[in-house]
Amino acid sequence: MMAASNEEALSPVFLRKLERLSLSAKRPVAGQMKGDKRSTKKGTGIDFADYREYSPGDDLRYVDWNTAARTDRLYLKLCIEEEDLYLALLPDTSMSMGFGEPAKLTTALRLATALGYIGLCNYDRVSVQPYAEILGKPLPLQRGRSAVPAMFQYMRNIQPAGATAFGHSLKRFAAASRSRGMAVVLSDFMNDDWETGLKALAARGFQVTVLHLLSQEEMQPAIRGDLKLIDCETNSERELSVHPRLLERYQQVLNTFCSDIQSFCSRYGMNYLFIPSHAPLETLILQTLRRTGLVQ
Repeated sequence: MMAASNEEALSPVFLRKLERLSLSAKRPVAGQMKGDKRSTKKGTGIDFADYREYSPGDDLRYVDWNTAARTDRLYLKLCIEEEDLYLALLPDTSMSMGFGEPAKLTTALRLATALGYIGLCNYDRVSVQPYAEILGKPLPLQRGRSAVPAMFQYMRNIQPAGATAFGHSLKRFAAASRSRGMAVVLSDFMNDDWETGLKALAARGFQVTVLHLLSQEEMQPAIRGDLKLIDCETNSERELSVHPRLLERYQQVLNTFCSDIQSFCSRYGMNYLFIPSHAPLETLILQTLRRTGLVQ
């Protein structure tokens, strides 16, 4: 079962490695509580931002006495405040994500769980919103290590079901979201309306990371001969004869498909990562995601 696979992958040894990591925002974030991410607000952090004239009641510890000596006026040094980050994990749970060995959804949930664990260990706010034809029941905002068991239990209960309505679902999520931060979309993108969904997240102010998952069977099909293929989401059928020339054409279409998503993400300032569902989780988190700067 998918749940057991998740627990086995997130061993105590691996979790200790995750605890040394943190999520990395590309630009300052507008948080709600003190944390370790650069905020859009000016306050009393570490990195200098601006000066403000002293007002009665201000904390004298933040007066710039060098400036006061030169101007005979009191100014406070304003710095970038450090606040918590909001991380929205958005796993596609449609039936096509149940395909492969291991299933694409298994790998997606392992990745999402690991990223959520990193966020909770750093006191970031974490939510999980699965989607397929409609938005599924979400994991409400969680914060802190005490929320880890609830997140693990929630992830264990997710199963693939239904067709995909990528654009509709993510538009609804973006419209209803009251927070901005990082949105990590985990999907096989087997839907024609993926651009609409990603644009909606970007328009809402999210820093979007796309984790594009495909199985080994989809990347290099091992099928030959006369076959009847059945769509796992629509149950539509197609008979075809699979031969080397057809498989060569399939590879060309697949490469274009992945390239189009990557180009779109680059154009709109989103991170894109292609994820084979059979790739080891530790390699994905500790090497691949660290190289892209999503975690550090």
